[in-house]
Amino acid sequence: MVMGSLPEQVDIAVIGGGVGGYVAAIRAAQLGKSVALVEKNKLGGHCLNYACIPSKTLIHISDLYYDLQHSQKFGISAEKVSLDAKKMLDWRMKVSQRLEDGVAFLCKANQIDVFNGTATFVGSNTLQLTDGVSLEYKKAIIATGSEPTAMKGFEFGGNIIDYKQALMLDHVPASMAIIGAGYVAVEIGTLYAKLGTKVSIIARSDVLSRFDRDAVELVKKRMAELGAKIYLNATPASHDAGSLTLQSGERIEAEYTVVAVGLAPYTGELGLEKTNVKTDAKGFITVDGSLKTTDPDIYAVGDVVGEPMLAHKAIRQGIVAAEAASGTNAGYDNQVVPAVIFSDPEIAIAGSIEEADGIKVAKFPLTALGRAIALDSTNGFVKVAYDNDKMVKGVEIVCDTASSMIAEAALAIEMGATLEDIADTIHPHPTYSEAVQEAAEVALGRGIHFFSGKGR
Repeated sequence: MVMGSLPEQVDIAVIGGGVGGYVAAIRAAQLGKSVALVEKNKLGGHCLNYACIPSKTLIHISDLYYDLQHSQKFGISAEKVSLDAKKMLDWRMKVSQRLEDGVAFLCKANQIDVFNGTATFVGSNTLQLTDGVSLEYKKAIIATGSEPTAMKGFEFGGNIIDYKQALMLDHVPASMAIIGAGYVAVEIGTLYAKLGTKVSIIARSDVLSRFDRDAVELVKKRMAELGAKIYLNATPASHDAGSLTLQSGERIEAEYTVVAVGLAPYTGELGLEKTNVKTDAKGFITVDGSLKTTDPDIYAVGDVVGEPMLAHKAIRQGIVAAEAASGTNAGYDNQVVPAVIFSDPEIAIAGSIEEADGIKVAKFPLTALGRAIALDSTNGFVKVAYDNDKMVKGVEIVCDTASSMIAEAALAIEMGATLEDIADTIHPHPTYSEAVQEAAEVALGRGIHFFSGKGR
């Protein structure tokens, strides 16, 4: 589908209509450039249609369903609570459709020509589109994202599915095995455990192995309470229609097996060999500080340029690339990319909380926070890392609303804030956000609601 007339040449061509791509297209159009956006599937890409938004939609529904059945402590008794999985899926699909329609509207409003199909480079300034159209451009931005990594012996098909398919089931499986133990596995595993599925997670080493163990242990404990079983240091060996077998010989029930072992950059069919774009050993596109590739007329953003493979990073990079490609002196110089795991409790982190030479870490537990006690949600904490000059270097938040709180930490680090800046900022009471302020006060030796030794 084409919105508007096809120009013989555009200023900027964007390949990929996901969050990085459509944001880049809109920003370039705002700067007065003629823009073409090519998307082979749905506008909004994986995030809006298959990953971020669908998973958080379903996680919210699973939380509601679970909480309705476990609120007796608050004096609430709900009988015969039931779940209509088809209606749940219908809502999840409607959410994605509404957002996709919104992106289409924004593209039209910004006079962006949208092409449905694939694009292949035939030179550094020409793309061949699916319908045979040859599109010439002055600058291009690659925003093709990533795709689930396949696993030998567990190729996708039948009851072996990827995370996208796991978020499109029209029923609640009796059992589910998840190969992989990263954030995708934890989020999907927790979601289905709350809906009543017998969940098994097969971890090569441990769950969320790259994250703070204090936080991860809380998540693992909660998953165990929900009935999910985690197999540590385990390797899947084979599978059949209803089970998965480990190398140890143990058999695990699995109506579905979700393979969630990572993501690979989607660059294989772009025809990069016809350009001067270079990739690294893992296939990620090499870019400089303005997100320009080794081809001076081509930029790249998002998952295709490497870790962290997060939608909000792609959004920021899309803006920077569009501005740089439009001739401004833009650069991707953000100090931190906050990360969130929508587990139970949520884990959110900005910067680093690792203790090192000149770096100290203070911790404030939610067991000392009024809001958390009132909601019976004390399973978490806030950690703040700081240097000898009391500059904030990292913040980790573990609680039910961590995803909504971490932006304060990211802003603090970006602006070069000190512990005093956070501690002396009035935070509303009673809220979870007070825990960030309290953690800063603990670090300064003047904690009020948590005793951590003699104050200063």
